[in-house]
This record gives sequence, C-alpha cells and structure tokens, in this order.
Amino acid sequence: MPEIVVVGSANTDMVVKTPRFPEPGETILGGDFFMFPGGKGANQAVAAARLGGKLSFICCVGDDIFGQNAIEGYKKEGINMDGALIVNGEPSGVALITVNAEGENEIVVASGANNLLSKTHLESVSKQIQGADIILTQLETPIPVIAHLANYCRGNKQKLIINPAPAQQLSDNILKELYLITPNETETRILTGLEVVDVTSASKACEALFQKGVKNVIITMGSRGAFFMNNEVHFTAKAQKVDAIDTTAAGDVFNGALAVCLAQNMSWQESILFANKAAALSVTKMGAQTSAPYLNEIN
Repeated sequence: MPEIVVVGSANTDMVVKTPRFPEPGETILGGDFFMFPGGKGANQAVAAARLGGKLSFICCVGDDIFGQNAIEGYKKEGINMDGALIVNGEPSGVALITVNAEGENEIVVASGANNLLSKTHLESVSKQIQGADIILTQLETPIPVIAHLANYCRGNKQKLIINPAPAQQLSDNILKELYLITPNETETRILTGLEVVDVTSASKACEALFQKGVKNVIITMGSRGAFFMNNEVHFTAKAQKVDAIDTTAAGDVFNGALAVCLAQNMSWQESILFANKAAALSVTKMGAQTSAPYLNEIN
C-alpha cells in the first residue's frame, strides 16, 4: 500500500458554541462546551487514515495528559506513531475555538510543544520519511522545519504537499520544491498579493505561484468548490451542498483525503471531487478529528 507521512501539529481543541462572536472587549454567555483532539497535522493524518491511507505521523507533544491522550488516540486510528517526540516539561498544543450559530469559527492556537519540532528530529526519523509516496505538512510547524523537509524531499525526488495554513508567506526556496500547494482564498492572497474572487483571478494567482516554482495548485474556495491548475490543465471542482454545523477542520479533511487519492495515483479530477465530498461530510459534524468521515460514509 502507498505510504503517506504527515509532518505537523497535534493539539487539543476546546470548543464553545455561541449564537454570535463577541465584539472586542465584550463578554457573552455561550452554550455547549466540547473538548476534541485537534491540530492541523493530526486532523489531516486522522482524515487520511479513516479513508484508507497507510499513515505515519511525525509530531511533537508535551509530557502532559493532553499529549498522552493524543498519541493513544492516533494509535487507535491505525496511525504509526514511531515518529512522535514527547518533550518533558513542555505543554502540549491547545486551540481555543468559538463556533457561531452559522457554523463559522474563530480559533486561537497556543502551539506549545509543536514549536519544538526540529530539523534534528526529522533527521532522526528520516528512514520513515524516505519510504513515503506522499509527504503532507502545514504551517503550524516551524518554518525552518518546513524548509528542511522541502530540501529533503527534493533530494529524494519525493512529492511534498503543503497546506499553507495558518496563513503566512513562504520563501521561494520552499515554494520551488513543492509538488502541490493547497491554499484557500485568504492564504492565496498572502502568498501572492492577489485577491481570488472568481476563476480569472484564481488563474492569475496560480500563475504567480508557478513563477515561484510550484508545480500544481489547488485553491479551496469553500462553497464555491476548488480550483485546480497546472501547466497542462485547469478546472473547478464543485463543492457538495450541505447544512454546515461546524466548519472546523474542513480544510484538513480535504487535504487528508486528497493525499490518499494522490498516493493511489488517482487523477486530479477524481482526487479533488473525492476530497470535496469528504470535506462536505465533515462540516455536518462537530469537532475536528471527530468530524473526519470514514470511507464507507463517502461511498
């Protein structure tokens, strides 16, 4: 079976439902409180594992109850956790999430031990990375680690996918090593300086990324679907229409599902349509990893 390695963050999500988001300086009474496993890296790894991927997850957690529970949870999902680093005396990452009545969210992350993932640790698990067909990462991981991973994948001629979230700029030295980048509209604007409002502007943003050396681009546009472009083809894959309850981790589920399809050498069209279905199912449930669908749900 093709292997996928996810390098990224592991958090615990603390979620409060509220009718609306508070204004600056305002306190409002919310509703239900939930605590879920989260973190963009972990979300993507769990999503891919549930959809049939053979997964290894490289991450860094603290030696607290959050870190212990997280690793046990990933193992129950069938994910290889030999690449996990547990740091004594450090807190694990947490995310504070508010979800309004429309299912939209606002998130603040305290990265904790995630910030201690290092080039040295990647080097110590290089054999695990070397065997992967697809390597997937995000930007809750320190940028020097991302740069090291990009250089490593170039040397081994491996396919590296970056989901550039949370949004920040990336150097051309990283971008030129990528097989695929998957920004949303906000992340695309930060990477290129161009607003994405339609297919024409999405095409221009993709061209800007191609000039930096990226080979394939998917711009996710929420309910408007996903726009794909490379030097040979471009198209928009329509989103599935659903009643959203919680959009947390929809992008992570999309990326995890996409990695599974690409590891199996499915076409771009098939891969993105499948990932759209997975993401649509995820927003009909509360939580991050808890909302990731299983393969039988999509089928």
